[in-house]
Amino acid sequence: MIAMIANNDKTQFDAIVVGAGHAGIECALALAKLGHKVLICCINLDSIGYLACNPSIGGTAKAHLVREVDALGGVMGQLADKTSTQIRMLNNSKGMAVQSLRAQVDKYKYHAYAKQLLEQQHNIYLRQCEIVDIKCESVDAKKDELKGNNFKFNLTTKLGQNYCAKTVVLACGVYLQSQILIGQDKFNSGPAGFSRSLNLSNSLKKLGIDFRRFKTGTPARIHRRSVDLTKFEIQYGESNIMPFSDLTTKPLKNTSVCYLGRTSCSTHELIKQHLHLTFKYNKQSEDLSVGARYCPSIEDKVVRFADKTSHQFFLESEGEQTEELYVQGLSTSLPVDVQQKVYSSIEGLNDVEILRDAYAIEYDCIDPTTLTPNLMSKKVDGLFFAGQLNGTSGYEEAAAQGLVAGINASMYLSNKPYVYFDRHLSYIGVMIDDLVTQGTDEPYRMMTSRAEQRLRLRQDNSWMRLTPLGIELGLVCKKREKRYKALLRQFVQLMAKSEDKLNADTVLKHIGVTSTMTVKDFIKRVDVNVEQLAKMDVFSKFDVRALNAFVAEQKYEGYIERLDRELKEVQRLEKMTISIDSFDSIPGLSSEAIEKLQRIRPQNIGQASRISGVTPSDINALIVFLKKRITLNKKM
Repeated sequence: MIAMIANNDKTQFDAIVVGAGHAGIECALALAKLGHKVLICCINLDSIGYLACNPSIGGTAKAHLVREVDALGGVMGQLADKTSTQIRMLNNSKGMAVQSLRAQVDKYKYHAYAKQLLEQQHNIYLRQCEIVDIKCESVDAKKDELKGNNFKFNLTTKLGQNYCAKTVVLACGVYLQSQILIGQDKFNSGPAGFSRSLNLSNSLKKLGIDFRRFKTGTPARIHRRSVDLTKFEIQYGESNIMPFSDLTTKPLKNTSVCYLGRTSCSTHELIKQHLHLTFKYNKQSEDLSVGARYCPSIEDKVVRFADKTSHQFFLESEGEQTEELYVQGLSTSLPVDVQQKVYSSIEGLNDVEILRDAYAIEYDCIDPTTLTPNLMSKKVDGLFFAGQLNGTSGYEEAAAQGLVAGINASMYLSNKPYVYFDRHLSYIGVMIDDLVTQGTDEPYRMMTSRAEQRLRLRQDNSWMRLTPLGIELGLVCKKREKRYKALLRQFVQLMAKSEDKLNADTVLKHIGVTSTMTVKDFIKRVDVNVEQLAKMDVFSKFDVRALNAFVAEQKYEGYIERLDRELKEVQRLEKMTISIDSFDSIPGLSSEAIEKLQRIRPQNIGQASRISGVTPSDINALIVFLKKRITLNKKM
């Protein structure tokens, strides 16, 4: 593919990505790999891939997103593997569908490797600058609407520089009009002491983009020497666990441990006594920002779960070259003097030295229902949004959106059909469909319970589900494609063995089996896992990734067959497309349904059925209307 703009022009680009967090990284790399000249504008280059909150990648459901990004050719999984200091499999006692990798990483090495990746990628140009204004200039003097390909974007920096591009992806994270909240103090700043973006929100409002305020928080960072680690329970990593990336072939090594602790009744009393000193609980203050339900502050936990006498938290290393510890689970926006008292009230932290105060941060974000499923604005063609700017929380959610925005920005530039991710085929699809169809009233967090097809959408088979698409798009390198084909051959070979008979060898005897049985029946036993299978001579030569996918397919076989039957009806509705200018004239629709359908403009009946406020009777009315129109068109 030939880039649209000559490489020697320092102001003209095919695409401009604003922001270089996890969304911006994946977006820019995808665009560059697909042959486009890309400018990344970042307020501070030291914030590239910076882990402003917890020093970890993955976790429940989030790991599924990382694995899917990796399967498509993204880099978050590789970065996590390269900088991992401890890795664990969460939900080990539960089914394989909800098991999730989580890696503690060295946040400073993560940033350094991410920055190096962008610097070394052909077609990517980095610029430390603050974008303060975005204008759309019409290429065709006869047209002034922001639809189609008849205009270009002109971006202006704080220092008056101008950059032009055919498409723009905004991946601004929590930087737009951000303010730090500590006690009753509120001051202008981005996360972790970085500068905020002051004027970009106002510029975007002129293009018709509306904003609202969300809020998130982070705990204090404390000095290791001030902690009595003997008072905490050690949390070790695990060995022989598959990494995040299919390109990582060597086992990951654990070089750090975490520590589990618990708050006390005296901790809770201190928090209750000082609640009035926070913006959220001060009745005199006007706090209009919305916080995260699934990552609450310690004061929110104390209020919402008043019957609990303690809450657990973890001490996690920030990196191998620092003595800072991250206090996972104790985020707060209490005043700094109260923070010192609260942390000191916990056994083992009595003499704690706080290096960086905990804080909450509020920021501008958009209503994601104003986006199409390709993450492009419904109001301005060629303007894409990704990451926490879309109302999500978490590095992993941001990276997945960045990849999708980058792919579709490339499709926009190349005049190719957009790439849509089906919610029944990927967690990426679940997240984007949730956002653009239902929206979110609080920072959105990916959870396995959001995926109806979670027994099928496992982290073990992400390479099977999505790498073929990555190959088709041109995002997957030759090494990954070769790896995929090798794993697929092994998986096919394993599936062919499912009806083979196993004799009562030492492995079977170990779990109390003394007679022959098929491989399939053996795997379906509750007490059988991948590790046991790998010890058997007949399976020892197979890659653990292929074995994982094979074992999961056998264990969930009956459930997946039932899901297949249910999915056929869902897919029938997904295929019934909606192309309607106005819903006002459709008989049988409620006024709420008309308002929601007109605003969200679903692309098919399946998406319409998931809109809050659109009832089954509204869906039936839509289907009847569409069928009548199809019949009339055939007669004509």
